[in-house]
Amino acid sequence: MYDGIILDIDGTIWDSTEVVKDAWNRAFSEQGYDNTVTAQDLKRLFGLPMNEIFRNIVPDASDDDIDAFEPLCSKYEFEYLEREGGYVYPGMKETIETLSRDHKIAIVSNCQSGYIELVMRMTGIEPYIIDHVCPGDTGMLKAGNIRLVADRNNMNDPVYVGDIEKDEIASRQAGVAFIHAAFGFGHGISPDHTIMKFTDLLRIARL
Repeated sequence: MYDGIILDIDGTIWDSTEVVKDAWNRAFSEQGYDNTVTAQDLKRLFGLPMNEIFRNIVPDASDDDIDAFEPLCSKYEFEYLEREGGYVYPGMKETIETLSRDHKIAIVSNCQSGYIELVMRMTGIEPYIIDHVCPGDTGMLKAGNIRLVADRNNMNDPVYVGDIEKDEIASRQAGVAFIHAAFGFGHGISPDHTIMKFTDLLRIARL
């Protein structure tokens, strides 16, 4: 049985793309860009660090452009999500609450600082999460942060749960098992397990 479960957010815990697209498009407009994004665009790009997402949307963006855009984008993203929330996958909170009784539950995401805290607060899972990390906190990307969380919480047999190929790659680099959330935004490569709905974790985590 896995003793530690480390979770991705977008495409795994919830789907915020319908709300976030509006926040991003407002930021683009206010910064003078003609670029816009759809929810489908964000589903394709989420999982990348924020600066890489921006460069995918605005390929000729400079570092100064990104430095100016990111704070405004985060401001609107947090405002919109605080007001509207995201689509929470069915049974997510109840599954995490149950698993937390005999597993260490943590979150690692390639997001900006403050996003994990917002998601935990909006979904009500904060009491069940023992640790959380993002690049904005440590300067490291997902693989390094997965390893950091596993080590500092003494997880002897941890697993990472994510929805895209890059999540699986990061898991392998961190030396942990990988569960693919097939209901999310992308594909796995050769995951240790696949879940078709979040509640499937109740069974898989105890194998």
